Amino acid sequence: MPVQPSNKNPYYSRTDKTKLNISNQEWKKILSPQLYSIAREAATEPPFVGKYYNTESLGEYYCAACGNHLFRSSCKFSSSCGWPSFFESEKKALKYKRDLSHAMERIEVLCARCESHLGHVFNDGPPPTGMRYCMNSLSLDFIPEGE
Repeated sequence: MPVQPSNKNPYYSRTDKTKLNISNQEWKKILSPQLYSIAREAATEPPFVGKYYNTESLGEYYCAACGNHLFRSSCKFSSSCGWPSFFESEKKALKYKRDLSHAMERIEVLCARCESHLGHVFNDGPPPTGMRYCMNSLSLDFIPEGE
């Protein structure tokens, strides 16, 4: 199993849990412009176009910036919101931050390892948690079961 998707990102690891403290200037050199915009500037991809919003394959979801394990496919559900949605995350994988942008009050979801923006969490999800982690596909790296 590859440890990182490209040799351009020396911080990507699916096994290292060490908290990263990398400047946005450094991230800009490493990440694609699209991923940088979402992960470091909290942009949002348009709904219904992300590569994982409709995926039903079994596997694991990781942070696309650093490789931190975030979600299992068994916790993914179809929310009809246009973005990949999960009702539960991996323990200690996420950080939360109050987001008052766009004249709304929301809870922003960040990767706990690299603090990249992933999406937002809402309390309108299915049982057993009642949570809906609404994530940007570009912020996620999916590894199919068995790889």
